[in-house]
Amino acid sequence: MAERLGPLAAGQLNDAQRAAAQALIAGPRGALYGPFVPLLRSPELMECAQRMGAYLRYRSAIGTRLSELAILVTAREWDQQVEWAIHAPIAAASGIGADVIAALAQRQRPAALQPDEQAVYDFCIELHRQKRVSDATWANALALFGEQGVVDLSAINGYYTLLAMVMNAAQTAAPESIAARLPD
Repeated sequence: MAERLGPLAAGQLNDAQRAAAQALIAGPRGALYGPFVPLLRSPELMECAQRMGAYLRYRSAIGTRLSELAILVTAREWDQQVEWAIHAPIAAASGIGADVIAALAQRQRPAALQPDEQAVYDFCIELHRQKRVSDATWANALALFGEQGVVDLSAINGYYTLLAMVMNAAQTAAPESIAARLPD
């Protein structure tokens, strides 16, 4: 598959794209990569998306470990290699077990989840597959994470779905050097 919206050379950027790229590079991500390569074609959208993503990835009410679990579920549901490649190592470093990551990669329900991880997994799977969350799953997540937490968890799923859709449509290539690759 040929990448449809690959990296742009510095000389190809208009002023709005250049400003958006510099803002992204100056932020916590430190570089222009992954979904921001195709999103750069719409610099205002990219700026809005990266601000939302910075909150959801680095400061969500459910914390980094659980956010990364939600991101991996989303990446697997969307067969998104770039998201998986970026976030599987971060999830592992954040405390998500290797057995959990391996099960997700194989589209299997992880056998040994902590109660908060189970709540995130159930919430994400239901939201992606049923397009809603059951009352029992909602109540469990609400009891564990509060209202801000369930809103942030919902938004993590939506945000990373947006990125997956953009990269899947643009056929954004995962780096050849990635260690964490989803099986077909």
